[in-house]
Parts: sequence; C-alpha cells; structure tokens
Amino acid sequence: MPKMKSKSGAAKRFKVRASGSIKRAQAFKRHILTKKTTKNKRQLRGIAEVHASNTASIRAMMPYA
Repeated sequence: MPKMKSKSGAAKRFKVRASGSIKRAQAFKRHILTKKTTKNKRQLRGIAEVHASNTASIRAMMPYA
C-alpha cells in the first residue's frame, strides 16, 4: 500500500502538540487591520487550541501527525 497523503492546507494551518491537542492560529488578523482597535489586534496574537468537536476531522486530514 502506498503512503496516505496529508492535506497540504491542513498541514500548513495546524500543528499537533506532544500532548495530542491541536494548535491553530487566531483568525481575523490578516488584513483590514486599520479599522480594528489596538486592543483587539493585541488580543488576537498567539495561538489557540482547536475545539474538541473539530479535532476528529482535522486528524483525518493529517494521518501521520
């Protein structure tokens, strides 16, 4: 059997931690930043954890992660 391929879009967006949880970047930080407040942009920094209801579908997209 050949190896399964990961979805390249999912591989770029998500990383699996050593504990098994999946981390993701915050949304709404890419463009149209002039109308957003400084406080709002500051609070969008950093990473967030993927919600438990979405982890199964993300794991299916990245079979070897």
